[in-house]
Amino acid sequence: MAKVGTWIGGILGWMASGPMGLFVGMCVGLLFDVLSSAQPIQVSYQQQPNSSEGDRNSFLFSLLVIASYIIKADGKIMHSEMEAVRSMLRNNFGEAAVEQGNDILLRIFDKSKDMSDEQYRMAIRQSCQQIALNMDYSGRLQLLNFLVLIAQADGYVAPAEVFALKETAQWMGLSAAQVDALLHLEGDTLNDAYKVLGISPQATDDEVRKAYRRLALEHHPDRVAKLGDDVRRAAEKKFQEINAAKERIYKARGL
Repeated sequence: MAKVGTWIGGILGWMASGPMGLFVGMCVGLLFDVLSSAQPIQVSYQQQPNSSEGDRNSFLFSLLVIASYIIKADGKIMHSEMEAVRSMLRNNFGEAAVEQGNDILLRIFDKSKDMSDEQYRMAIRQSCQQIALNMDYSGRLQLLNFLVLIAQADGYVAPAEVFALKETAQWMGLSAAQVDALLHLEGDTLNDAYKVLGISPQATDDEVRKAYRRLALEHHPDRVAKLGDDVRRAAEKKFQEINAAKERIYKARGL
């Protein structure tokens, strides 16, 4: 009988027909079947025909794999965080994705009980490195945004969760500073606004303008349009919050 991970990996690889299809299948398969090995895990990647549906599926399964690490980071699986994942799946990928995604997450959590923390961390790191290689920059930024929202679901982001977010961000080729910026998106203070733009209150007006232009370019919703209208709307909300942060700073400076 095929191992559970091999079976799930094959299903997910088949469903994700985009460039990351093979990665998705192998990544999830690794999480279930290979993690007990202390040897380095080698994940190969093979280009497949591009498709928007494949991109969406790849994004979805990447989110589930990395979300499992963020949710477990503080040592407990919170109902509010699981509900946040289900809500994201429902709003961005449809009702059918809710049950499937929930089942995959529960299986990952169950399997993680049989492995050491370092083995689990190694698998997530390698998964993130594959994401860095095979998902475009804007897609990774939106993925990180969703992970931050999951961590915030219970109203408090524990230090361990912040550390895990920054770890996964850096493994995906992003930065710890981008985590700080996303954590302050919904803040309404001037200090929050500066953190969103990734600059200090001592920055010059020219540095403020440059920081905003860079963020506006990186986070423009059109860059994730291929992931579907719902994901694009989530990006639009984030873009509006970046603009609101910019406006608070401009108003305070009289710009």
